[in-house]
Amino acid sequence: MCSLCGILGCDDHWTNAVARPGVYSRNHDDHARRVETARRLKSANAVLSFRRLKLDVWQGRSYVVTSPTGASSVFEALSHLWPEAETLAPRGFDPLDEELIAWMEEGARA
Repeated sequence: MCSLCGILGCDDHWTNAVARPGVYSRNHDDHARRVETARRLKSANAVLSFRRLKLDVWQGRSYVVTSPTGASSVFEALSHLWPEAETLAPRGFDPLDEELIAWMEEGARA
């Protein structure tokens, strides 16, 4: 996705930490949404670091994933993260890769 589309995109994807009228959400205010976004970034970055990728918030409403070479991709919802990571990772990226799972389990034990 180009940067302009990332800015103009809709922020109402179910994975986004936003309040929705008539739907229960613990993300009812700006502070709660920022905390939830930070928690999601920390979790995603723990997994992405396996292939030296980094995820960050871009313009407060989209995400950017960056490769170790500096290549990056902007997208609007976390549901787009894994295809973008697959494209940017030097050897591809599969969140269900057995090596990745073993690496995560080893880190959890440490």
